[in-house]
Amino acid sequence: MANGSYFNEFLLLAFADKRELQLLHFSLFLGIYLAAFLANGLIITAIACDHHLHTPMYFFLLNLSLLDLGSISTTVPKSMANSLWDTRDISYSGCAAQVFFVFFLCSAECSLLTVMAYDRYVAICRPLHYRTLMDSRACVQMAAAAWGSSFLSALLHTANTFSIPLCQGDVVQQFFCEIPQILKLSCSDSYLREVGLLVVSGCLSFGCFIFIVVSYVQIFTAVLRIPSEQGQHKAFSMCLPHLAVVSLFLSTGTFAYLKPPSLSSPALDLVVAVLYAVVPPAVNPLIYSMRNKELKDALRKFIQWVQRQCQ
Repeated sequence: MANGSYFNEFLLLAFADKRELQLLHFSLFLGIYLAAFLANGLIITAIACDHHLHTPMYFFLLNLSLLDLGSISTTVPKSMANSLWDTRDISYSGCAAQVFFVFFLCSAECSLLTVMAYDRYVAICRPLHYRTLMDSRACVQMAAAAWGSSFLSALLHTANTFSIPLCQGDVVQQFFCEIPQILKLSCSDSYLREVGLLVVSGCLSFGCFIFIVVSYVQIFTAVLRIPSEQGQHKAFSMCLPHLAVVSLFLSTGTFAYLKPPSLSSPALDLVVAVLYAVVPPAVNPLIYSMRNKELKDALRKFIQWVQRQCQ
C-alpha cells in the first residue's frame, strides 16, 4: 500500500481455491480465448484480403471483430494467468488499463452495433438510397466517431474513477478490474460523481438499444412484404440471432454498471461479467458468419490458400 488511500496493486476474484478447479478454469478460458481469437482473426483476414468483401457491411464487421479481439484480450488472459500461477494480484497501472480498455471497447462496440443496425436498415428498407447514404466516406466517418467518442468517454471514466480515494481494502470482487467494483472500495461521497457519469452513459446505451430495436422492427416489417417465404426465412434467420446477441450484450453490460448495490453478489456479478465481456466476442463470429455465404466462401478460399502455402 502506497498510503492510506491508494494501492500499488489490487487482488482480483479467484474462481476457485482448489488447484484442480483453477486448472479447469484455465483450460476453459483458454479454449474460449483461442476460439474467439481464431474466429475473429479469420474474419478480419478474410475481409481485408478479399476485395469482394470491401463493402459497408463487411467494413463494419471487420471493425466489430477488432473490438471483440481487443475486448476478450483485455480480460481473459490475465484471469487465465492468475489461475495458472495460483495468484490474484494485478498492478495498479494494470488495473487502470483494464478499466480503460474494457469501457473503451465495450462502448465502441455498442456504438458500432448501432451503426450496423442502421446499415442493415438502409440496405433493406431504402435500397435505392444505399449507395448515397453509405458511401465509403460516410462509413469511415461513422466508424471513426464510434471509436473516437468511446476513447474519450473511457478516458473520462477511468480518470474519474482512479481520482477517488480508496480505503475499503484492495480486493476487487471480479475477475478483471471493473468500474463498479472499484467504486465499492471508495471511502467518500466523491464516487457519486462517477455514478452520475455512468448513469449518463447508461442512458446513451439505452438510446442505442432503442434505435437498434426500432431499426430491426422496420427491417422485419419490410421483410414480411417479401412474397418469397424462402427470402423471409433467410432474412429472419440472419436478423434474429443478431438482435439476440445485441440484447444480451447491452442488457448485461448496462446491468453490470448500473445495478443497485442491493442486487450485487459475487456469483451474480461474475455471471453478468462473463455474459457481457466473454460470451459476445466468442459468439459474434458465429452469429455474423454462419449464414453468410460470401464470408464463408472468402474464409474457405483463404484457408485453401494457406494450405497451399504450407505444402
